[in-house]
Amino acid sequence: MEFKDYYTTLGVAKDASDAEIKRAYRKLARQFHPDLNPGDKSAETRFKEVNEANEVLGDPEKRRKYDELGANWRAYEHGPPPGTTGGWSTHVGGSPGGGYRTMTPEEMEGLFGGQDPFSDFFHTFFGGAGGGPRTAGTRGRAARGGKGMDVEHPIDLTLDEAFAGTSRRLVTTRDGSERTVEVRIPAGVKDGARVRAAGEGAAAPRGGRAGDLYLTVRILPHPRFERRGQDVYVGLDVPVTTAVLGGEVEVPTLAGTPVRLKVPPLTDHGRVFRLRGHGMPAVGKPAERGDLYAKVAVRIPARLSPDEQRHYEALRELSGLTNR
Repeated sequence: MEFKDYYTTLGVAKDASDAEIKRAYRKLARQFHPDLNPGDKSAETRFKEVNEANEVLGDPEKRRKYDELGANWRAYEHGPPPGTTGGWSTHVGGSPGGGYRTMTPEEMEGLFGGQDPFSDFFHTFFGGAGGGPRTAGTRGRAARGGKGMDVEHPIDLTLDEAFAGTSRRLVTTRDGSERTVEVRIPAGVKDGARVRAAGEGAAAPRGGRAGDLYLTVRILPHPRFERRGQDVYVGLDVPVTTAVLGGEVEVPTLAGTPVRLKVPPLTDHGRVFRLRGHGMPAVGKPAERGDLYAKVAVRIPARLSPDEQRHYEALRELSGLTNR
């Protein structure tokens, strides 16, 4: 029986973080998925290896046991030594904390025609209490009705799209044929959120339920607005005369309609005004809005007319007399 170096399979270091392992698995699973490599036996082999590696390293308990094996793995070949606690139990669906879903042994067997896609090494140490390979009959019964693999796809949204909600059309491949899927993105969606389209993932083995499609959202930077949770921040140019004497200015909003703000006299550069209810909506609750924060930037005129020049000079003289 050959020892499996799961870290090498995923191309990560032995001290890799959970996030690094997850990213490596996602990348390789997309690269070698059978739907994208029909008839490619080498890609099929790599996909099986990658899935098996993630089944172990993506589960904290399995990874701990795997790291404990180390160079002494043969001593555990027939199960845990006497006196140790616990069995080599499998965990369906990846790590207990959730995240990117791996394919179960049953799903893998269904995807590849009932052939056992996991190595003897995996079955010995992680194939269920007592270890050992399963029989063909057991595999066939478990494979029927299994769920297909979930698929994850990154998408970029502007902040305006995240504010108002939008949709994305994607062309996916299932069973060798292309299909178009339109996914609705809710208003208020956050950076890093995963939007689920049920049943739009990979086909299920032997007539089971198809997997789900997850769109991972990345919010692009906005040239003017900055989002912080449900609140939005914006710079506000205020003429120097308005900052000194007071007045009204228009504050831009993501809704597209500016709101008027009353600026009190002697407003300092950098002062922040809060406009309630003009921030981002909560997902599924459009009436619940964050706030809009406008930060004052006192605007100096680019040029002065002769009249303005005289007034500013008079003001300087008056300021000099006042400050004596």
